[in-house]
Amino acid sequence: MEIGMQRISNYQLFTLMMLFQIGTTIIFGFGSGAGRDAWISVLLSAAVGIVITGVYAILLIMHPGLTLVEWFPKQFGKWPGSFLGWLYPLLFIYNAGRGLADMSFLIPDTLLPQTPPLFSVGLLVLLLIYGLYKGIEVLGRLAGILLPFILLLLMLEIVFLLVSGTINLRELLPIAGKGWAPILKAVWPAGITQSFGEMSAMTILWPLAKSRKGAIRTALLSTLGTGLLIAATDILALVVIGEPIFKRAYYPMYILLRQIEVGELLDNLDVLAVLYFVITVFFKTVLYLFAAIRSIQLLANLPSIRPLVIPASLFALFMSMTMTDNLMEHIMGVHMTILSPYFWIPLQYVLPIMLLLTAVVRRFVFKKRW
Repeated sequence: MEIGMQRISNYQLFTLMMLFQIGTTIIFGFGSGAGRDAWISVLLSAAVGIVITGVYAILLIMHPGLTLVEWFPKQFGKWPGSFLGWLYPLLFIYNAGRGLADMSFLIPDTLLPQTPPLFSVGLLVLLLIYGLYKGIEVLGRLAGILLPFILLLLMLEIVFLLVSGTINLRELLPIAGKGWAPILKAVWPAGITQSFGEMSAMTILWPLAKSRKGAIRTALLSTLGTGLLIAATDILALVVIGEPIFKRAYYPMYILLRQIEVGELLDNLDVLAVLYFVITVFFKTVLYLFAAIRSIQLLANLPSIRPLVIPASLFALFMSMTMTDNLMEHIMGVHMTILSPYFWIPLQYVLPIMLLLTAVVRRFVFKKRW
């Protein structure tokens, strides 16, 4: 079935967006630089994410049936607007490659130390290609099944940790004990550009929802739900493994699950962390690729996305294998120091706000419609 004929329910859209926004943050520890106040940085980042989602929602109302990359030519003219629109598929493919790079480090570091990263990442790419060929409807149904599964595992994890007696709520005190500077540093720019700022890719899905008004409400609720969920996982990690380990560890959730020990029946459930990661990185990457190839299709007026699936997926694989040499550079290197503040902030926040201001002026001052 071609893309124009596919539709997803509001529930499927909600689950897709939540899994997309959760991404790899549930494993790496969102806002870990803020230490015991990481959960505050998550909530502040989510609040900013809700605001930018509201901006996208207003733009969707003003451009019914159109996607992000189509809004720019409508407002800024064909050539300037098309140039700006083409920046987004490049952003989406880069972030897809970054998600695959995350997996290329995690799997060898945890479950399969002797397995070449290319093997595990290559298998995931085959699944991505299969999912893209099956279409957004199938991905939506799969997300509708897997998100409740992840939430159930998370609740069981909390129960097991309570039974293990490893929770110490004093680890959260004092709140903002080091002031607000570390919290705000975790929010800007990393906090608002990962997960919540990435809603730009999800605007490509919104016109595919069966209800436009429902899609807007769903997007806002998914951002709020994601913020609460990530904040809860940060709190859980802090009260179990403590601030020093949470700040230093590359995979705090992986270490967290190793603390579960219920008698001699249940221990070392760190495989659950890898299961979380594989599920969420699959959806984050497949939706980024979908957003990229759908954007290219719209900008280039192509009849189908199918010819783009394999080239885009292989390019993301190539990027994941070549963008960085080690995990430290991957986490704190060019992405955080250059791309996040100087490229992602303009693309995720500045340009959409400029687009909204332009649309409002054209409609209500110059009375122009399209």
